[in-house]
Amino acid sequence: MHRGKGMKFVGDSRVPAERKPNIPKDYSEYPGKTEAFWPNFLLKEWMVGAVFLIGFLSLTIAHQPPLERIADPTDTAYIPLPDWYFLFLYQLLKYSYASGPFTVIGALVIPGLAFGALLLAPFIDLGPERRPSKRPLATGFMLLSIAAVFYLTWESVDHHDWEAAKKQGQIVDVEIDKNSDGYKIAQAQTCTSCHGGELAGGAAAPSLLDSKMSAEEIADVAKNGKGSMPAVFKGSDEELQTLAEFIDGLSE
Repeated sequence: MHRGKGMKFVGDSRVPAERKPNIPKDYSEYPGKTEAFWPNFLLKEWMVGAVFLIGFLSLTIAHQPPLERIADPTDTAYIPLPDWYFLFLYQLLKYSYASGPFTVIGALVIPGLAFGALLLAPFIDLGPERRPSKRPLATGFMLLSIAAVFYLTWESVDHHDWEAAKKQGQIVDVEIDKNSDGYKIAQAQTCTSCHGGELAGGAAAPSLLDSKMSAEEIADVAKNGKGSMPAVFKGSDEELQTLAEFIDGLSE
């Protein structure tokens, strides 16, 4: 073909001499590489989705849900644990530089910088290469983020007291009369702040529902303390006796 054949020169541009209708290319031009979206491609997507849905439903039927007792806002000893995909942020809030008065740093600043770096990586590294080895900045940001998420998640799982967490959320069938004098005394003496509003215990204190102690032993522990538990009872002897009998009655 001679240079310019079939073309008209308009300034510095070249336009076709004949206008042709904009007809999409036929699938037969690329055999084996293209297919119709409906129904071929969409049918494959539905089949894959159905397999995953059936697998998920099978898991929910085969395994019991990890249910816990009803949430108790008075239970200050309860230690919550987020889902696995938030464990790295949960672990970050345990460090002194990202917790307490610096919670904003652990909850907003550090995660914001990390995710911001990932979002800006394609704009910082503008190279045309597609191989990870040819894009050091984007690859470095991604590898650093993955390593940090894996490390923080592992630390969170490794340092969590799973036995205490299982006990603190355990569903119990003991009925507690919260209108009784014994329970009101337990609230007044801050027993529920460690043992929970349902007295089922948690990570900070054991359960009082099955203490396996006599009323006299319970009264002695409440008045004089035992082990890591300090002497917390400050009431009268009659109130102490009422509290001890109330807790002793929970294990019957």
